[in-house]
Amino acid sequence: MSVIGHGNGGTVYKVRHRLISSDYAVKVIQLDKNAVEIREQAIREAEILKRIDSQFVVKCHGVFYGRTISNPCFLMEYMEMGSLQDWLRAHRRIPEKIISGVARWVLEGLKYLHGMSIVHGDIKPSNLLINSKGEVKIADFGASRMVVGTRDSCVSYTGTYTYMSPEMLEPNRLSEDHSDGYAGDVWALGLTLLECYVGHFPLIDPRQKVDWATIFCTICLDEDPEMPEITSPEFRSFIRHCLEKDWRKRGTASELLSHSFVSQFGSNSSEGLAS
Repeated sequence: MSVIGHGNGGTVYKVRHRLISSDYAVKVIQLDKNAVEIREQAIREAEILKRIDSQFVVKCHGVFYGRTISNPCFLMEYMEMGSLQDWLRAHRRIPEKIISGVARWVLEGLKYLHGMSIVHGDIKPSNLLINSKGEVKIADFGASRMVVGTRDSCVSYTGTYTYMSPEMLEPNRLSEDHSDGYAGDVWALGLTLLECYVGHFPLIDPRQKVDWATIFCTICLDEDPEMPEITSPEFRSFIRHCLEKDWRKRGTASELLSHSFVSQFGSNSSEGLAS
């Protein structure tokens, strides 16, 4: 058994089932001074994972408990190549062709989740995992929630603030027409894919300190992020649809799956991540 990562409120271990010689990942929730909040979060995550069955989402084989009922453990599909963040640390940047494949996998996952009335709430490179085939799957539902009804507004968030959309950081934008939260997942995907291309968080100069105030001003008050001149027109268009500041005009997962940037390279273009 070895530590392979850390998720929302927990540590992730690689384990092996000796009888069948198969590897799995186990996320063990660690309780601290925020034990009540973390426990409630784990319960929500478990309830959501029970509903999910998709090839585009890391599979949860079951939820069990450690020494006490307060420490839930999630037995998950093991993704051999680690996270997209791990890949970026090793290779720094990803070419457009592979990014197109990543976009397809994640959009398929978001289309499925949104169809199940589930907002992921924390799409970012470390929560997108890669298996030995180069398939990219959505993981870590610690910040996720179910959307109940058509007017279920997003008024509180537990995701990573650097990837939050304008309507998340500035709730006043929701005062007249409530967002259901799905558009926030699309915004976070757009930032993630742009980060894959430029090799660093795309909204802030790599030498600049990242804090909440800087992120708020950059996302809510500044102009749209500039794209590198060498990017293709298709990629520019795709990112613009993802990073539209008005969530009402932002592309949905279903709409973006038919975008030319996603369709131009074919369904296997993310296989390069497995090398």
